[in-house]
Amino acid sequence: MFKWIYHNVLGWKVIGNFSSETVKKCVIIAVPHTSWHDFYMGILLRGLLKTRIGFIGKKELFKWPFGYFFRAMGGAPIDRTSGQDKVKAIAGVFKDKEEFRITLAPEGTRKKVSQLKTGFYYIALEAKVPIIMVAFDFGKKVHRISKPLYPSGNIDEDMAFIHDFFKGAIGKVPEYSFTPDK
Repeated sequence: MFKWIYHNVLGWKVIGNFSSETVKKCVIIAVPHTSWHDFYMGILLRGLLKTRIGFIGKKELFKWPFGYFFRAMGGAPIDRTSGQDKVKAIAGVFKDKEEFRITLAPEGTRKKVSQLKTGFYYIALEAKVPIIMVAFDFGKKVHRISKPLYPSGNIDEDMAFIHDFFKGAIGKVPEYSFTPDK
């Protein structure tokens, strides 16, 4: 069903892949994040890939009436109030699980940004897991999936590589698409 809807009804394709047998733990970053349409496209993609992938969202999304739905879809609420070490808390989840993949939208908003938030990077570094990048290119109707990137600790070099991967990806709302600062 996922395959039929994804390819035949919506006309999308996937470039790249990651195997649930070889990548049991990772931080997946999805860019650009410009619309609520990204959510169901991500659900379709993970169904197509037959890979269990979770996500976190602001705790307000998990209240009635939608809380049950978001949890059933693999979501976990996060309290975004300041003063908490969210990086360590999320990285700690990896230690307790044999298999855990989490998707984050490092733009932190659906509006236009020129820099990605770096929490995903530090989560992967702390948890000692790779980062897999997924470009949501609505312009070409393509999801591009990177090979696993293990953060080196040199954030400037790694972020330049990450920014380069997302270059040219057009979001559902084109004017909000991610374009990095030089």
